[in-house]
Amino acid sequence: MSFNQFDLIPELLRAVAESGYTVPTPIQIQAIPLVLEGSDLLAGAQTGTGKTAGFTLPLLQILSKNKRATSQKVRALILTPTRELAAQVEESVKAYGKYLSMKSAVVFGGVNINNQIRHLRQGIDILVATPGRLLDLVGQKAVDLTQVEVLVLDEADRMLDMGFIHDIRKILNILPKKRQSLLFSATFSDEIKKLAANFLTAPKLVQVAQRNTTAEGVSQIIHPTDSKRKSSLLTHLINSENWKQVLVFTRTKHGANRLSKHLDSAGITSAAIHGNKTQGARTKALADFKKGSVRVLVATDIAARGLDINQLPHVVNFDLPNVPEDYVHRIGRTGRAGNEGKAISLVCIDEHKLLKDIERLLKCEIPQVIIPEYKPDPSIKAEPIINGRNTARGDPRSPPRNQGQGMRNKQNSTRDATHSYKKARV
Repeated sequence: MSFNQFDLIPELLRAVAESGYTVPTPIQIQAIPLVLEGSDLLAGAQTGTGKTAGFTLPLLQILSKNKRATSQKVRALILTPTRELAAQVEESVKAYGKYLSMKSAVVFGGVNINNQIRHLRQGIDILVATPGRLLDLVGQKAVDLTQVEVLVLDEADRMLDMGFIHDIRKILNILPKKRQSLLFSATFSDEIKKLAANFLTAPKLVQVAQRNTTAEGVSQIIHPTDSKRKSSLLTHLINSENWKQVLVFTRTKHGANRLSKHLDSAGITSAAIHGNKTQGARTKALADFKKGSVRVLVATDIAARGLDINQLPHVVNFDLPNVPEDYVHRIGRTGRAGNEGKAISLVCIDEHKLLKDIERLLKCEIPQVIIPEYKPDPSIKAEPIINGRNTARGDPRSPPRNQGQGMRNKQNSTRDATHSYKKARV
């Protein structure tokens, strides 16, 4: 099947071809016709399946049939959980809509709101936004949402994890009742189903990947080692295998900073990205990583669902995540849209339980390869992992490791993002 079979207008087909895509992905095959016919959509797709084009292309076609926006009147609203994802979705809107006379904008916290206000007052067809900054703009009467024709809630499960449910409800109350609504989520939890029931009308269901499955193009491997030798093992792997572009995940912000400094001292260019970094620093780090001037990007889980890097070859779990589902989201940064990728995890004795939880979720054992120079010291005993996910200071409220998974997910899953949100609304 080709994109020509969707009856897309020539301007969109030309832009798709120039982007290098010829064969649509399964989510695009199912979603694009349904969106074009005007249906509400409840779509389940793992990250990296091409879902952004799955809603961006038909959205652009729908809006192209009508005249352009008037001052401050937004016609389509795309909500995303993170700043990075918002910026990248808007990049896709611009890329696919380059031959259409339509205006788009992206708004998120951490940057000057006055510049965003000036941009919005010029008139916007498509607005990509994070919930907190959007409500700030609504409060300042800088944006009018009363004429929104299409609403897209992207990565809705992540949105709920990050505590945006109240903001989402406020936004839904502002929007016109008569509109087309699309919800995309990697998982269909009870909370997602409840949210969908509240704002979707007779939605069509699309699901292209089973919950908590990894992309077929991603090969996974475990390298057992000791916690204090992980940094040197990572350096060894990068140098010996000549990795040119590596995304590395750590559990904490301070851990990300320490690892980045270690890599720099070893002559490997790197940058850290996490919730304590300013938006300007995060944007620059990602841009440098994409263009190759930075070889390694060290990130906490705030970046796990927001980064879109074409043909990223390697993802490394320097620390295993406390929440097993995050392993899926992390390694989903590679092997995207049919490309191949490799996910490497450096696992110490402290993390054996976390590894078992991940393998139980995936319903398979991940192959293990011991590198002789870095094999684990059998005399080292396991120590509890005190810090919650991305909790740099060791929040005393973090639940013990043997507490229920639901409580860990609720309390620990988004400390990094919540901290950032409190400092400057996302």
